[in-house]
Amino acid sequence: MEIIDGGKTKNTVIVAVKGRMDAVSAPEFEKRLGDWIEGGEIRFIIDFCDLDYISSAGLRSILTTAKKLKAKDGQIFLAALKEAVKEVFEISGFSSIIPIYDSVEAALSQA
Repeated sequence: MEIIDGGKTKNTVIVAVKGRMDAVSAPEFEKRLGDWIEGGEIRFIIDFCDLDYISSAGLRSILTTAKKLKAKDGQIFLAALKEAVKEVFEISGFSSIIPIYDSVEAALSQA
């Protein structure tokens, strides 16, 4: 998995994630976002257009991050999910907890 800092727009940090988010890589995602949150960032858009796979460990990392943000009045938005990844979010019920948008631009319009 590769995490790419896409900069900041409208007080929102855009982060692209590529590859697979599984038990091996999810802790890295959680730590990176946790570091940003500790640094004062509270609004994120996660661009998943290049994420090919997410496991339950990946879902758990996203949920943990969302809880940290909620405690600080922050928000996390997910964008551009591939169909297989989107299906995991729908089946797990996460799509009703975390806002999912078709594109980073659509998420930014709500951020």
